[in-house]
Amino acid sequence: MQAIDALLERRSAKTLTDPAPDAGALELLLECASRAPDHGRLRPWRFIVISGAARDRLGELMADQLRRQQPGASAESLQRERQKALRAPLIVVVAAVCDAAAKIPAIEQVLAAGAAAQNVMLAAPALGFGAMWKTGAAAYDDTVKAALGLASTDAIVGFLYLGTPTADAVPPPARGRWQDRVSYWGEGWQLKA
Repeated sequence: MQAIDALLERRSAKTLTDPAPDAGALELLLECASRAPDHGRLRPWRFIVISGAARDRLGELMADQLRRQQPGASAESLQRERQKALRAPLIVVVAAVCDAAAKIPAIEQVLAAGAAAQNVMLAAPALGFGAMWKTGAAAYDDTVKAALGLASTDAIVGFLYLGTPTADAVPPPARGRWQDRVSYWGEGWQLKA
């Protein structure tokens, strides 16, 4: 798959099942992630791999977070929250562990971790796998972070769900014209209409 094709055809999978990336494919995905742009070479990204029964434990963490946020949450809502961790056979939590003492602003460190996550999202289909990038309230919860071995100051930039797509390719969502989001400052070169 050519890089331009990967970018233009990128979309999130709708549903995922086994097989998940095996150890070799996962290693390659994480190697691709680690090639993300990284101002200052801080390597702020951390990857937490969750599979098998650990997904059930993550689902309980997610349900517990919802219960704390919404004490009156229904049993059905709590179950839906548990099920989120079972969306795919493999989850890679991508986090930014920022170095506050570094000259590089924290936002750039978080963006580097986001770029690492995007590299996984692009590499997965090239290896024949589907991927979804999700966050949700659990990504911002200090109790969830602590359970995953992260500090409250760390940022979970995404839960990347990986597996084999079960349905036909989902058409890309309508994104509008990219041209409508471009402006030119000053004089000089512009794209032709």
